[in-house]
Amino acid sequence: MREWVFGVAALFAAPAMAQAPSPKPPIDLNILHAQVILDHLGFGPGILDGRAGQSLTAAVRGLQEARGLKVTGVIDPATLAVLHQYRALRPVRTLAVGATTMQGPFVDPIPKDLDQQAKLKMLGYRNPLEKLAEMFHTSSEVITALNPGVTTVKTGTMLRLPNALPGSRAYPTDWKPEWRQTLNMLNVDPRQPQADHIVVDKSEGVLKVYGAGNRLVAQFSATMGSEHDPLPIGRWTINGVDTNPKFHYNPKLFWDAKKGDDPAMLPPGPNGPVGVVWIDLSKDHYGIHGTPEPQTIGRTESHGCIRLTNWDAARVALMVKPGTPALFQE
Repeated sequence: MREWVFGVAALFAAPAMAQAPSPKPPIDLNILHAQVILDHLGFGPGILDGRAGQSLTAAVRGLQEARGLKVTGVIDPATLAVLHQYRALRPVRTLAVGATTMQGPFVDPIPKDLDQQAKLKMLGYRNPLEKLAEMFHTSSEVITALNPGVTTVKTGTMLRLPNALPGSRAYPTDWKPEWRQTLNMLNVDPRQPQADHIVVDKSEGVLKVYGAGNRLVAQFSATMGSEHDPLPIGRWTINGVDTNPKFHYNPKLFWDAKKGDDPAMLPPGPNGPVGVVWIDLSKDHYGIHGTPEPQTIGRTESHGCIRLTNWDAARVALMVKPGTPALFQE
């Protein structure tokens, strides 16, 4: 496979604001290479798509803070030197689609009516391509762009995919089997730094994980609050973690609930309202959780909770424990 190296000029010229609307620019493998390395280092750039944008800028800022560099959000020579140490992590891998990937249950279409959703056993992926996108921390559109001419995905299909493969899959045997399966599917490495405390920063649009000595060890782009449900500024703590959770829809807690909506218990699944994990907070009805729409992280509003991609929420769940302090700040 061709050796891809960082193009400093291309990265310097990349815009630092939100990703361009459709039609989207082509995938830049230099940028994808940077995203892949940042993702492996725990500074989540959002979807691995080979395009510059606000999530990549935030991830670069996080890495710069963690490594004691000037925090600019731009991949300058000093930042490039850090990334270059991990250049063996190639931007893409060519892999055969496995039989397990093709297993459902797939749910397409997902009913819009919550009463109908409540009747399902699982709010699973719509199709194998959507599942592959989550597995490799990307989107269906990116997979399609990386594989021109591939019209059908089936067991054995060879695909070029963003390199989200973890360095380890040695999940402790005392973890719930269903959770180990979810982590394996999402390509989440079980070796995660342990949080001394976390900070949710509204102005930066990120969740920061600090280890001992107030050292930044991980950071992820997040959606947090809205005009109707603002982020609850203050000091909270982590109560616990609920993996592959069901979701109790209570219309009384949602300002945009429709008149006559009834409570509903929705089944677990990656396409459920809170994705694959709920990290409960000491603030009633608030938590940190996943999402069925990873491409919207940092670009839409939430009902006050902190929403991450499913793979990032799973990583944070491995970093925290009951009692971990959580500071929410403007």
